Amino acid sequence: MDVNRLRILRELADRGTVAATAQALSMTPSAVSQQLKILSREAGVGLLEPDGRRLRLTDAGQALVVRADDVMAALERASAEMDAYRGSPRGRVRVALFPSGAALLLPALLDSLSDSGVDVQARDEDVPASAVPLLLADYDVVLTHRDERAPDTSSPRVKAEPLMREPIDLILPPGHPLAGQDSVRAEQLADESWISVRGGFPVDDVLISVAAVTGVQPRVTMRINDFGVIEQLVAGGHGIALLPRHAITSPHVDRVPLAGVRAARIYELAYRPAADNLPAVATVLQAFRDVARRIED
Repeated sequence: MDVNRLRILRELADRGTVAATAQALSMTPSAVSQQLKILSREAGVGLLEPDGRRLRLTDAGQALVVRADDVMAALERASAEMDAYRGSPRGRVRVALFPSGAALLLPALLDSLSDSGVDVQARDEDVPASAVPLLLADYDVVLTHRDERAPDTSSPRVKAEPLMREPIDLILPPGHPLAGQDSVRAEQLADESWISVRGGFPVDDVLISVAAVTGVQPRVTMRINDFGVIEQLVAGGHGIALLPRHAITSPHVDRVPLAGVRAARIYELAYRPAADNLPAVATVLQAFRDVARRIED
C-alpha cells in the first residue's frame, strides 16, 4: 500500500470529511476520493461507506487507520534517527495549549528549551478535552485540561498523560459575608449569582457538582471564558465565580477554598502513540513534566 494514500486515509479519519482532508493536504476533493478508491483496491477490502452525504470508515478502514499511524510514526522515527547523527534532539514540535495553561507553563517551557535545538511552535486552543483527537491532526502535543473526575482522553489513537493537578477555588468580591473564611461549603452558596465559563470546561463541571451537593441549580448570570474578565466582574460585585488557583491574579478578589466538593482540574498532555519515541517530541514532553513538577513543589 502506498504511504501517501495511507496519509490521506489518516487525514480523513482526523478531519471527518473529504473536503476538509483536501484542504489540509492542498488537494482537490476529487483527487482525495480517487486516491482513497485506489487504496481500497490495494487493501482488497472496502475502507469507506456512505453515511448520508458524507463518507465514514468501515471497520476495516478504522483498523487500517491505526496501522497508518504506526507507519507514519515509523517514518518519523527514521527521520529522527537521522537527526541524531546531526546532534539530536532537533526539529520542530507543534504544541497546542489552553490559554491559562499556556500562561502558567509556556514561558518556563520555552526558557528550558532555549538551547535544546528544538523549535517549539505554540498556539492557544480553547476547546474542551473532547476536541483533542481533532487537534492532533495539526499538532504534535496538545496540553488540555479536564475535571479530575472525568475520564482521560486516551484512545487507540491518542495517548493521554496526566501532568499536574490544580485546585479550583471560589473567588468573592471584597466585603462579601463569606470572604476571609478558611473554606466555604457548597451549601452556603445556594442563593448566589454565579459567573461561569461555557459548558464542557472543568470550571463549569465543578459548578455542576455544586448543584448536586446543594440540590439547587446555580443561578449563572454570565458565561465568559476569559478568566481576567471574570475576576474584574467579581471584583466589581457582579457575582461570584470558581477559578483555577494559579489563574487567580487580581488583588481585588478574595480567594477561598471550596469544601465538600472535589474541585480541581487535571492538566493532560495528549499525543499520538509512539510520538514520544521522537527525540524532539520526547524533549518537549520532559520539559513539560519538569516545569509542572516545579510548580507543584
